[in-house]
Amino acid sequence: MQLFSAEQVLHGYSLGVFPMAHPEEDNAIYWYEPELRGIIPLNGLKVSKNLARTIRKGVFEVRMNTAFREVMEACAQREETWISEEIIDIYTELHEKGWAHSVECWQEGKLVGGLYGIAMGRAFFGESMFHRVTDASKVALVYLVSWMKANDFTLLDTQYLNSHLASLGGIEIPKEEYKERLKEALSE
Repeated sequence: MQLFSAEQVLHGYSLGVFPMAHPEEDNAIYWYEPELRGIIPLNGLKVSKNLARTIRKGVFEVRMNTAFREVMEACAQREETWISEEIIDIYTELHEKGWAHSVECWQEGKLVGGLYGIAMGRAFFGESMFHRVTDASKVALVYLVSWMKANDFTLLDTQYLNSHLASLGGIEIPKEEYKERLKEALSE
């Protein structure tokens, strides 16, 4: 039985909260609203020389929305994950309804990296990313930011900041500032 619905998840995002499952609690799903919120300013994405070279070489075929569930399943393949089967089902439903999107990197016909998240208004809520080949998730992120700029998005929410996201230009902002940016992005 699903305790969370796709509609509830969308409503949560509009309020500035997001769901995560807890494997140690039988995958119970809870809402989160961190005091410091991770974002990547769209004009602040850091692309290293090596990453720029990888992009120029066209090492990956980048696609959008062709393997959504597979991207989620790959993101969930970790020792510890908050991405439960219920979360995968809900987000797949959101994808089918046009809210959730994936960016995928392919090499020789195989999915080797990607990311997924929710698009609402001019905000994109990045959920998770994975790579099986060096730089594949980073290339997906660069593609996402380019797509967001081309479509007049203003907010890339990463939820939390980690060292990987910080190396790509991610920053933390206070919850109050995040909510203001979210309000603007959803009202545009």
